Amino acid sequence: MAKPDAMARLRSFFSHISLRFRMLVFLLLLQVCSQHAVSRSMVKFLPGFRGPLPFELETGYVAVGDSEEVELFYYFAKSERSPKEDPLLLWLIGGPGCSGWTGVAFEIGPLNFKIEEYNGTLPELVLNPHSWTKESSIIFVDSPAGTGFSYARTPAASQSSDLKQVHQLHQFLVKWLIEHPEFVSNAFYVGGHSYTGISVPILVQQISSGNEEGVRPLINLQGYILGNPMTDQRTDGNSVIPCAYGLGLVSDELYESLKRTCKGEYVIINQRNSDCWKYVQASYECLSGINFAHVLEPSCAFASPKPQATFDQRRSLYRNPKVFLDPDPSLPPFGCRNYGYLLSRYWANDDNVRKALHTRKGTKSIGEWERCKSGLPYTQDVESTFEYHVNLSTKGYSSLIYSGDHDMIVPSLGTQAWIRSLNYSIVDDWRSWIVQGQVAGYTRTYSNRMTFATVKGGGHTAPEYRPKECLAMFKRWTSHEPL
Repeated sequence: MAKPDAMARLRSFFSHISLRFRMLVFLLLLQVCSQHAVSRSMVKFLPGFRGPLPFELETGYVAVGDSEEVELFYYFAKSERSPKEDPLLLWLIGGPGCSGWTGVAFEIGPLNFKIEEYNGTLPELVLNPHSWTKESSIIFVDSPAGTGFSYARTPAASQSSDLKQVHQLHQFLVKWLIEHPEFVSNAFYVGGHSYTGISVPILVQQISSGNEEGVRPLINLQGYILGNPMTDQRTDGNSVIPCAYGLGLVSDELYESLKRTCKGEYVIINQRNSDCWKYVQASYECLSGINFAHVLEPSCAFASPKPQATFDQRRSLYRNPKVFLDPDPSLPPFGCRNYGYLLSRYWANDDNVRKALHTRKGTKSIGEWERCKSGLPYTQDVESTFEYHVNLSTKGYSSLIYSGDHDMIVPSLGTQAWIRSLNYSIVDDWRSWIVQGQVAGYTRTYSNRMTFATVKGGGHTAPEYRPKECLAMFKRWTSHEPL
C-alpha cells in the first residue's frame, strides 16, 4: 500500500492529467465547432467603388454565446504593407450599437464616402489615403447583436449588456483566430472610440486572463488604444463645464458661480442645491447651439441633441450616449460633416451591396440597416472602467489614450483627470508632437507605459477630423517610437 505522501503525489498527478485532458477536449471541441461557427468570404468588388478593391477585404459571421445563438458580422481588412509582420488590431465601435462599417468608412478604415448630394444613385466610395491598414490588419465588428448586420436567433439571445458583450467578443476573437491561424503570432491590440472606453479595457483584461489560464490560441496581446473614451461617469461628466469655460463658451461670472455653488459636481446634482441647479441650467442654455462632437463645426439636427434636452441627457451620459451622435432621425443638410452618415444608410441598404458583402438572407439582419442602432435591448451594467486600467497597468500592457481637443462629449480634461488618478510618475513630460512640421497635438507618457495625446483640431472621433495626424500617431506608437 502506498504511503500517504505517495498517495497525495498520485492524486496530484492524476488530477493534473485530468485537467490537461479536459482542456484538450475543450480545445478540440472548440476547433471543431469553430469550423461550423465561422463563415468567411473574400470581397473583391464593392458597389460604389470603381474597379477591384486594391486591398484585401474579408467579411463573415462568427457564432457566439452559450448556444451560439448570436451571429456577429465582421469586416477584416488586411494590412496593405506586410500582413505577416504587421500588428493585428480589433477595432470596436461605440454607441453601443454602432456598426463596424463606421470604423471602415469614417474612422480608421481603408474607405471613405465621396461626399456628394444624394441624387438617388448609389453613393460612391473612395480610398482613404490615411487608413490605419497602411500599418496593421484590422477587424471591425458589428457588436452587440442587432448592430449592423449582426443578429440573434432568439429574443433571449438579443439581450445584451456591457459584460455580456465583452464575453461574446472574447469568444469571437478566439474563434476568429482559430480560423485564421496565420495571425496568431502577430502583435495584437484592441482599440476603439467613445463608449468603447467601457468595453475595451474589460475585453483586454479578459484576453489577458484567458492567456494566463491557458486558453488557446494564446493571443499575443501587447496593449490597447482608446480615443475620447468614456471611462468614469462622474469624472467625464464633471469635465464638460470646465471644458466649455476653457473654450470661451461660458462667461467668467457664470463659471465662478458654478464653482462656488456646485463645488465641482455638475453631473450628480443635489436637487436641493437650487443655486447649483440654476447655474448648471444656465450653462447648458449657453451651449444649446453647440455641436458637442466638435465645437467648431455646425450644429446639425443629425449631430447634436435638442437644446432643451441637453441638460438632462448630459446628467445621464452613460444612459443615453447615442443622443450626442445620432439623436434625430431627420435628414442632415448637405454640407454637414455627418451627411456622410446618411449616404452610408442609402449605401448599406442597397440589395447589391448586401450581396457583395455576403450578408445572410432571411435573417433579422436584413431589416433596415442603421449606422447606429437605437432601441437595442442593452443594459449598461458598468459605470466606470477605472479599476480595469489600474489592473492592466500592473500587468504592464502599453496603452495609447488620445483625445480630440475640441470634443465636449468626453472632454480631454476628464480623461487627463482619471489618468492622473492612476498616480504613475511621468517619464516624458508634456510636449508637442509634430506631423510634417506642424504641431499635431500634445503628449505625455507615464511609467505604466501609458501615453496620453491630444489631437489638435480633433473632435469626438479624432481620425474622422484629423486622419493624417492620427495615422502618424498610430504608426509611431505601434513602432514603439515617441510620438
